[in-house]
Amino acid sequence: MRGKEGSAVVTLQTPLSSRLLGSYAQPLQQQRGLQTVEDLLWFLPRRYLDGQEELTEFTEGEYVVLEGTVRTVAKRPMSGRRRSMLNVLISTAVGDLEVTFFSVYGHQDRLIPGAKGLFEGRVGRYGSRWQLSHPSYEMLSDLDDDAPTPDAGHGLRDQGGTPGLGVVARALHPVYLEVRGVPSWTINRLVATVLGAMSDDGDPLPAELRRRRDLPGYVAAMRHLHLPEHRDDVAKGKKRLKYDEALLMQLALGMRRRAQQQAPAVPRAPRQGGLLEAFDKRLPFTLTAGQRAVGEEIAADLARSHPMNRLLQGEVGSGKTVVALRAMLAVIDAGGQAALLAPTEVLAAQHYRTITTLLGDLAQGGMLGGDLDRGTRVALLTGSQSAAARKQALLAAASGEAGIVVGTHALIQKHVQLADLGLVVVDEQHRFGVEQRDALREKAKKPPHVLVMTATPIPRTVAMTVFGDMDTSVLAELPAGRQPIGSFVVGNRLWYERTWGRVADEVRAGRQVYVVCPRIGEEWEERSAVPTGAEALNSERAWLTMTDAMYYGDDDPERDEGVPLRGVHEVARELRELPALRDVRVGILHGRLTPDEKDRAMAAFTAGEIDVLVSTTVVEVGVDVPNATLMVVTNSDRFGISQLHQLRGRVGRGEHPGLCLFVLSGVPDIDHPGTPGLRPGDPNDQRRSPAVERMTAIAATNDGFELSQLDLQYRREGDILGARQSGGTSLRMLSLRGGDDAQIIEAAREDAAALLDQDPTLAGQPHLSYLVNMVVDEQQAAFLERG
Repeated sequence: MRGKEGSAVVTLQTPLSSRLLGSYAQPLQQQRGLQTVEDLLWFLPRRYLDGQEELTEFTEGEYVVLEGTVRTVAKRPMSGRRRSMLNVLISTAVGDLEVTFFSVYGHQDRLIPGAKGLFEGRVGRYGSRWQLSHPSYEMLSDLDDDAPTPDAGHGLRDQGGTPGLGVVARALHPVYLEVRGVPSWTINRLVATVLGAMSDDGDPLPAELRRRRDLPGYVAAMRHLHLPEHRDDVAKGKKRLKYDEALLMQLALGMRRRAQQQAPAVPRAPRQGGLLEAFDKRLPFTLTAGQRAVGEEIAADLARSHPMNRLLQGEVGSGKTVVALRAMLAVIDAGGQAALLAPTEVLAAQHYRTITTLLGDLAQGGMLGGDLDRGTRVALLTGSQSAAARKQALLAAASGEAGIVVGTHALIQKHVQLADLGLVVVDEQHRFGVEQRDALREKAKKPPHVLVMTATPIPRTVAMTVFGDMDTSVLAELPAGRQPIGSFVVGNRLWYERTWGRVADEVRAGRQVYVVCPRIGEEWEERSAVPTGAEALNSERAWLTMTDAMYYGDDDPERDEGVPLRGVHEVARELRELPALRDVRVGILHGRLTPDEKDRAMAAFTAGEIDVLVSTTVVEVGVDVPNATLMVVTNSDRFGISQLHQLRGRVGRGEHPGLCLFVLSGVPDIDHPGTPGLRPGDPNDQRRSPAVERMTAIAATNDGFELSQLDLQYRREGDILGARQSGGTSLRMLSLRGGDDAQIIEAAREDAAALLDQDPTLAGQPHLSYLVNMVVDEQQAAFLERG
């Protein structure tokens, strides 16, 4: 993209601080961080005025750019002064608006009844009227598109309603984010000046590809977006930029994936008559068709000489653990070790018990009564073990005596060594950061195979999957006997009181209940802040703190910070004081109890000695108590979608159906009129805040695949090429929420594969290669490898 012949060369890297934009460069840089021509071009209009304003009403203090027609003009003397003020009533698509100037000079001749213009400012109230006080404005003129633009070196003089060139009367007028001192139409002229000095020579997208996909050139696309004649122009411009973004991502991911496939890994195929075969023969149940099919996919990956990078997606209770265990046994048969990373000590301990129980004497290799020929050992490593237990687990892992090492965050600490790590299994991967998963992978001599498991992919994982960076296996079939789970939102005092009545009903029927809180509370409130950086990475206590606090509120930017979060101790005390629950046995569980205390609490709940377990999210994953049929989640709108789906999956695991009640923040203080409670899609719901809408949508489905898409709507894709899991995004144009963008992504995937087949290093496409390197720097490339 060069400047036109005969003009100064303008490229994407040309600084705005040159004489290109005159005095306007400084406010654009200071207020919006725009430093180069590329920055200015990507300062895209947020909307377009076409006489059908998107706003439906005015909000006091809101920055607006409006197209209006002058209805009346009144000149009035200012009290105690010789000057006069001008009151102009304009009609807009939103409503009538009074425009006030404290001087008539320069305005009286331009603002005449019937004249149309663009008006910019912050809306205020004067009595009962909406008002713009001394706004910037520019009248719409009949100038045609060939009207001369001001000399860029001298800047433009059209601010604050001062006389100047009229704005061309187009069908669409772009509206930009506010830049104080630079009206929206001035920004548009500046962009027009820059685009007028550029051409599509050197467009990085091959001409043949542009023709085949019916895409405009880059500069032409920017003209479509900044200087459109019709809505179709905007669509054409967006399509080109979306395609560019998709293609660069696909090329970057494709190049990294091809490089990964060239990386050496040790093939791990099970031996005949080995541990896996012995395990399959003694399984007390029959594998589902889905488990067998996914097992074959994983086995094929493990047998290859490049690392597996596979996502195992399956609903809660679909049997992911058994599939992962069979993969671990195959690796042990091939002479390697497997490490299973769990997010909490409760889950790590349960995995340890489940695996040793399923293996029986096969988990007692080298021990009296164990299977001496094929057996192995299973080690458990957590941060709060006794010194003796930790030492024994570390020795078993380092010597290779333990073929399977199950652990929490403690597994990734630097002093932990493994003899021959061949497979990393990450359970509930949304609870781990990229750096933590990578720290475990680095303990292998060669790149290990990686299997990550989840019931509901977080946005970043969905994005990585869509872009083809991970192979995906799906367990959609639930084992026989799983019960349905009903979900309802509790949004008022009446239903809140009925919630505890339902708890009492379940206990009287001989069943058990979880009550989940977002915090521990009380004596734990004064504890020191969570460590960060290196300290956090090596602190088990910090990890437990993060585990308890992780995710609530992360996906609801409009949450009410003034509503207090309910704590375990507070809620447990409230339940013990309720007459309806007087004889109910209430226990507590959270991440800062000692290991013995946690074990006793879970053992008592599992044995039926505790009727109601009040806990933090340590029960989110893996905890299996078939007699638990009801879950109550307090401050539910402060949790993430993935977390709520996981929590809900703890009930309905036995012979009775499950029920989950999502209690909104602020309840029981909200005495909401209307139909008590908020059922999914209830037309009588009068509290349609974003949080309530999100909670109602979650309650309406138990489908983890559907919820992952819902998660995208609220949290977006995360930084696909970086460490951020959610919230922010490295995508500026594309959306992974379906629609036409999915077709663009698919087209870009095909084109990227064809380009890389012909030219794996893009040596013949230097412009594309440059952009790929710009998109994926060294650090981001490392993240792509890590998955």
